[in-house]
Amino acid sequence: MLKKSLIALAIGGFGIGMTEFVMMGILPDVAKDLNITIPQAGHFISAYALGVVIGAPILVGIAGNYSPKKILLSLMIAFTVFNSLSVFASSYGFMLISRLLSGLPHGAFFGVGAVVASRLVPKEKAASAVAMMFSGLTIANIIGIPLGTYVGHNISWRYTFMIVVAVGLITVLAIKFWLPKIEKSEPIPLKQALKIFKRTELWLILAITAVGTGGFFAWYSYITPLLTDVSGFDSDMVIFILMLAGLGMTFGNILGGKLADKFSPIKATALLLSMMSICLLTIFVIAPIQWAMLLMVFVTGAFAFSTAPSIQMLMIKSAKESEMLASSVNQAAFNIANAVGAFLGGLPIAAGYGYTSPELVGASLAFGGVILSISVIALRKKRAKLILEQA
Repeated sequence: MLKKSLIALAIGGFGIGMTEFVMMGILPDVAKDLNITIPQAGHFISAYALGVVIGAPILVGIAGNYSPKKILLSLMIAFTVFNSLSVFASSYGFMLISRLLSGLPHGAFFGVGAVVASRLVPKEKAASAVAMMFSGLTIANIIGIPLGTYVGHNISWRYTFMIVVAVGLITVLAIKFWLPKIEKSEPIPLKQALKIFKRTELWLILAITAVGTGGFFAWYSYITPLLTDVSGFDSDMVIFILMLAGLGMTFGNILGGKLADKFSPIKATALLLSMMSICLLTIFVIAPIQWAMLLMVFVTGAFAFSTAPSIQMLMIKSAKESEMLASSVNQAAFNIANAVGAFLGGLPIAAGYGYTSPELVGASLAFGGVILSISVIALRKKRAKLILEQA
């Protein structure tokens, strides 16, 4: 029962990961069919990210008085319905709205799902359970996104979203039949729940997410031209190299969960972001060497996604009285990292510094996450010292 319940959450993660990232692969197909430019089609990616940022705190705030299982079921039904709108989109405006709506359940599902996963196992295995849920997202990078891109190119991008809808329906059934009933926490008035945002530590954790993991997106957003123009790979090889990155993400996600269980989440986060910074600096140097680049694509993908369970557990433990709200807001911060990393990573390219330059930006962002992690550790030591002095 326990294994099935975590698999149900992972299937949902797979569907969410697929709908979020597959748009990047089918962008030209969508643009051509809707008779718009590729930059206009790029707005659909931004609309989804905006939906995540808006939906995460609002939906969890509204659903706070319901049981976690009912919340997850409702979120996945909404996910399925909103993605089905994309299948029938016939104009830029319709597609823009459907992508905005599709993003609304994303952060709330991962936020609530992370809390649920941590409750389904003994405390010492909580981060590994969270990693199990996020494994769906990483497996989407290996299977779902390449499949969706292939279908979008060779059949129709509308069939790509039909696959996403099918995954959503499977998730609804899996949650209904595999997820045990979980007692809801004592309802907390929204005004009281929002008091967690008065804490310095919570804002530091959100900054770790938005800045530190932004280093990954600074690299990954421009990985295709890096592989073709700098490493010299044929364009047909790119999809397979991205699958290699997905394998690294899957391995790293599992590793990150185990590290966060063995050490404290904040120490694991600082260590893993340090390694990601080193990886990005290494890519800056070895990018023209193909065999070394293949190795670093796997390793960097691993360290990048190894941070997900540790940061999520860090947030959950820091706001226990309102953990679902805090966990969901952290998912919004991940999407801010996506936007910030891609934007900042593109600046040196636009200035003419080439496709290896985003790695320096990414390494700086990841190291910024390390500094913020150290700040959290220092804040906790100061707080503990004050408690001892008062005692």
